[in-house]
Amino acid sequence: MAISTAKPKLKTSYVAVDCSGRDSLPIVRFKKARTIAPLYTGGPVAITPDGLKLATCVAEEIVLTNTDTGIELNRFAGDTESITSLCITASAKYLIAFTGSLSLRIYDIQSLEPSKRKIQPSRTISRAHDAPVHVCKTDPTSTLLASGSADGVVKVWDIANGYVTHVFKGHGGVVSALAFNHPQNPGSVTQMGPIRLVTASVDNRIRIFNLTHGASTSSGGGKPEAVLDEHVSVPRGLDVSPDGKWLVSGGRDSVIMLWDLEPATGQSKQQKKGKQKGSIPPQLVKTIPVLERVEAVGFLFQDPASYGTTKGLQVYLGGQKGRIAVRNVGDEEEAYTFGERKTHPVSEDQEDQQQILNVLYVAQAQTIISIHADQNIVMYSLETRSVSKQLIGYNDEIVDATFIRSRPPPSSTQPSVDLLALATNSSLIRIYSPESLDGRLLEGHSDIVLALDNSSDGYFLASGSKDRSARVWVQTPNTALDQSWSYSCVAICEGHSESVGAIAMSKVKPESGRNSDNHLRFMLTGSQDRTIKMWDLSNVSLENIVEGQQLRCKSLTTHKAHEKDINSLDVSPNDKLLASGSQDRTAKLYTIEYVQTSSGVRGELKPLGTLKGHKRGVWTVRFCRTNRVLATGSGDKTVKIWSLDDYSCLKTFEGHTNSVLRVDFFNAGLQLVSSASDGLVKIWAIHEEECNATLDNHEDKIWALAATSDGSTIVSGGADSVITFWEDCTEETEVEKENQRAELVLKDQEFQNFVSLGDYKRAIQLALSLGQPGRLLSLFQNVIASRSDADKGSASGIKLLDRIIEALDGGDLVKLLSYVRAWNTQAKTSAVAQTIIFAIVKLRSADSVIQAFKESVVEKKIAEDADDSEGTKPASDSGETALKEMVEALIPYTERHMSRMGRLLQESYVVDFILLQMDSWMLGGDDDDGDDSGMDVDDMR
Repeated sequence: MAISTAKPKLKTSYVAVDCSGRDSLPIVRFKKARTIAPLYTGGPVAITPDGLKLATCVAEEIVLTNTDTGIELNRFAGDTESITSLCITASAKYLIAFTGSLSLRIYDIQSLEPSKRKIQPSRTISRAHDAPVHVCKTDPTSTLLASGSADGVVKVWDIANGYVTHVFKGHGGVVSALAFNHPQNPGSVTQMGPIRLVTASVDNRIRIFNLTHGASTSSGGGKPEAVLDEHVSVPRGLDVSPDGKWLVSGGRDSVIMLWDLEPATGQSKQQKKGKQKGSIPPQLVKTIPVLERVEAVGFLFQDPASYGTTKGLQVYLGGQKGRIAVRNVGDEEEAYTFGERKTHPVSEDQEDQQQILNVLYVAQAQTIISIHADQNIVMYSLETRSVSKQLIGYNDEIVDATFIRSRPPPSSTQPSVDLLALATNSSLIRIYSPESLDGRLLEGHSDIVLALDNSSDGYFLASGSKDRSARVWVQTPNTALDQSWSYSCVAICEGHSESVGAIAMSKVKPESGRNSDNHLRFMLTGSQDRTIKMWDLSNVSLENIVEGQQLRCKSLTTHKAHEKDINSLDVSPNDKLLASGSQDRTAKLYTIEYVQTSSGVRGELKPLGTLKGHKRGVWTVRFCRTNRVLATGSGDKTVKIWSLDDYSCLKTFEGHTNSVLRVDFFNAGLQLVSSASDGLVKIWAIHEEECNATLDNHEDKIWALAATSDGSTIVSGGADSVITFWEDCTEETEVEKENQRAELVLKDQEFQNFVSLGDYKRAIQLALSLGQPGRLLSLFQNVIASRSDADKGSASGIKLLDRIIEALDGGDLVKLLSYVRAWNTQAKTSAVAQTIIFAIVKLRSADSVIQAFKESVVEKKIAEDADDSEGTKPASDSGETALKEMVEALIPYTERHMSRMGRLLQESYVVDFILLQMDSWMLGGDDDDGDDSGMDVDDMR
């Protein structure tokens, strides 16, 4: 732990303060405020008709999410198999799921309250099909459910009663799409015609079945009214217009087709009722090439005034290109699109990840939703024709995080808010609004993003990637968070020969000659090529976005820094020092020379010192913003604080059980936060050199750690794809402690008053509520000692004790028995314990004691928010188990005390015999007969 090169002390503008800190500032404490867990990991998606609740699949479970807040409402228990199909009825009463175990599970969600417990299905049909079900659909009346399986069988179910009404066989393979044709009169619930079911399968054919007049048996004898075979590839989307006249189909043959389901004119009433419908097959009206594989297609809102015609009729489609296109049926032209057009070529893998798997149209909310292969769900407003919200389904492994600030339009009065930027093992950067969990994906890097940093004002974001480049991003002007907001790349830095794994931006705003809000100074990058580069960002500004430019930044200097990979960089608050951490087990300090001259900008890095002492690679370095110290975290499981004056190690913090990956200062340099590969976040008090708190909410390495500018919120993200927000609860904790102290003082005074008045009954009840077994024991000893002749005839032999036991409620009774169990283990307090047990047995029935334990277990589970989803026993069984454990703990010690008392009684008889013999000898003198001298031992017994 010595310097490698002696250097003079550097004059800096921030004050040198002892790292012991200021004792006047309180220790800041944190609590878990909320988490961002995986929302969607792939599979089917469904949404309620009002667009407020979204059902998604996370592994083998279903998650119901509030689309406004992004908060998980409920989680539904699965059967350990993946969800293959999912839908919600039009009445939003039932959530229906088919699983890989071939079971049908129906959940009642109409009156469901938000809960952390996993919801069990209201109805389960164990073998609904003989093959996995890939598509299901409910009719507009929420009475019928259609399901299509991989063996080509379609079944129609009565949802409320759970039985099959129709079975249709004959499909040439996997059923790929379903749609109900259930036309209704405009503004009425009356039916215009028979109910029909439209199906599509991998044999490229579309079949139409009549449910009103078709076969209603389970034999599969129902035959289709019509078979449409114009597609040359699998039809993936079907939809019927609200008037029941038009059918649209789209498939992987890159076309959509419009069919007329009522082609004949002048139909008779019988034909309209469907009795002669089979003689008039649907006709193909239009074939529209769309030049992409179609995965979903449907009709938008249809004006009732135009029923029966194609006037104003529009269809939406989504698929290979990753955007939703809306086309006019009349002129076949593309009216508008949702999603960005790709202006640059993308790889086949990127195209597969960004393609649309399904599109959900929510007419009531005027919203259309696209579900993408990369687990992202994008919601668009049909009114503004822009993104209204984006839910990021799965972040995978989170490798870095930082806070940035939104930039409202100049004319807006909306305040700037903190946004969270995340780097995952993806080329896309995620930007979250922590309040609503609205997210955006920043596309630009071609490989995994490894490092993030923010500018001094928080408006700019810098990123380093495996593609050997660094980029600078800023929010697009004239957008606000309540509208469609986005970020754009304004600068690219290329020059490294290996991955860019560390990045740091300047911390000081530019000099007054320029607008400090719009321009930057410099940026430093560290790479696996073991060099550090300084980049000139003086020309990077918000105007670049307006002009649509991406500046190519110039490298000011390149410095060979370490012998192994560079893991971390940090710039001091005054932009005078640079710290770097490497796998070569050292951290190094450099002076930064950045000068703006009339001829341009000049930058240089000069070595200042080497910090040696870690036994493994240094993963992270961080300057304190108030004191002249540097913190480092290493693979040797320690955090070290170094002096910037003589480069000596001032303090070492040990406590993590694995590599320390991130550190940061907060609370004016009084405290330190660290995260490690052991999945823990630790808060350290620097002055005391001890751990104040350990925050645990991760199951894997915590690579990402970020704090807001005011230090009130800390965010941790790990390899478990979980993001945790830890909020400052210092004031709340202090207020709670003060309230508890004041309440304790009042209750203590009340207790003393009851004791002085001899009101043992209320004193015992108060001692139970306070959880004070010592006082409770003393009170019961006094009660037992007060026994008198007046107590004869009472159940326990003490009338006051009888009244106390009878007045106890279930919770107090269970608590008292827990204390009695402890008292019963000691001989000196066993008499009190046995007296209380005797009173309880005499005065409380067995049923009342069992019920008390049941209620106690239920209250405990509610208080701890216990999760009953893992197959735990019901509350009643748990209560009986707790009572059984209590009795089993009381019996051995009671038998031991009984045995001890028996021995004492026997020994007392021996003493009586000896005393009697002594009395006889003293009174009778020498008695030769010996026959009348007294009784023998057996007589005494």
